Parts: sequence; C-alpha cells; structure tokens
Amino acid sequence: MRMALYSYWHSSSAWRVRIALNLKAIAFEYRAVDLSRGAQFSLEHRARNPSSKVPVLEVEEDGRVHHLAESLPIVEWLEERFPAHPLLPADAYGRARVRALAEYVNAGIQPYQNGPALKWLKGQRDGMELEWVRHFITAGLAALEAAVQPGAGRYCHGDAVTLADLWLVPQLSGARGRGVDLRPYPTLTRIEAACRELDAFRRADPEAQPDTPQAA
Repeated sequence: MRMALYSYWHSSSAWRVRIALNLKAIAFEYRAVDLSRGAQFSLEHRARNPSSKVPVLEVEEDGRVHHLAESLPIVEWLEERFPAHPLLPADAYGRARVRALAEYVNAGIQPYQNGPALKWLKGQRDGMELEWVRHFITAGLAALEAAVQPGAGRYCHGDAVTLADLWLVPQLSGARGRGVDLRPYPTLTRIEAACRELDAFRRADPEAQPDTPQAA
C-alpha cells in the first residue's frame, strides 16, 4: 500500500489528517496543493476531489488508486484500516462523545471560518468577515469548553489522545490567528498544551511542512 496526502501547510483540515498519520506511524508522501495560488481549482486536483479542497488522501492498493476526501472520513478510514494507536475509545458511549466533540468544530465552527465564506463577506462590507468569524468561533469554543469538561483528562477524553484532540488543536491555532481571546477556555488550552508536547503533533504543525513559506 502506498499513500500520498494532498495537503496545504495552513489548512486546518489537512493538519488533522497529518496528526492522525503521525500518531499511527503511517508512512506517506506529502504533495503540496498551493491554495494561495488557486492550485485546488486545477483540473488535475478536481479529478481527485470535485469540491476543490484539501486534504485528499491517495491510496494505491492492489493495483487500484483511491482518492479519499474530507478530513473526518479520512481519519475514520485510517482508524478502521490501522487500529493500532486507536483514536476512538473502546466503548460505544465514548466513541459517540469523541465524535460529538469533533463535530463541535467540524460542523459548529469550521463552516463559518472557511475562505470562500469570508471572501464573500468581505466583499459586502470591509471588516464584516472578522466580526462574523470571531462571533462564531467564540460561540463554538464556549460550547466546546462546556462539553469537554465532564470527561476531560489530560486530553479531551480521558488520558489518551482521540479524534477530538485532532480537531481541537488546529481550531485553537486558527482562533488565535483571527484575534480571538482564548482565556475563557482554560480546559481547551490546557489540553492543547498537552497535545503539543507530543512529537506527532509537532511534526504535523503548519510551520513544519515542506510547503511552509520561508521567511525572507
């Protein structure tokens, strides 16, 4: 089996998949798609993913090539095929809780901070996009802070890294980049700090990717 990840250094969705691959010690080839130059809209990339997004995980197995899109199903597929270093708890209630925590980000925050939406909003009134994104990130993180507390340990769900942590770390980074005050979310930032101590998270960080822009 051969794997290649079509990624962009600053994509939070691709970041999640990089963490999962690292945690499971899966070898993969990094293939950069420069979103800043519109490479995602090329015919070549749209053949991999008609929605013109990253990440895309290309899997070559038994003479066939598969293109897996969207970070959540990609990570779920990795979990099924490579059960070592599990990212979901053993019990059904735990798995439901972890998936729900990820969805606080995936469905409750991510759609409101994506580039196309913000570009459209900026076109309506300059500065409107920042008001919008800060409002929805703040509301989403407040809900996530409350939801994570009852079952949190060192990480979002007890003392083992789960899928929820993969969604949390990129989201908090994105919130900082948009000027959101994270002091109201002490549980989330404590968990983030614990995750960032792990090599798998450090190697997946945007600043560690081969397509990260180099300072002049």
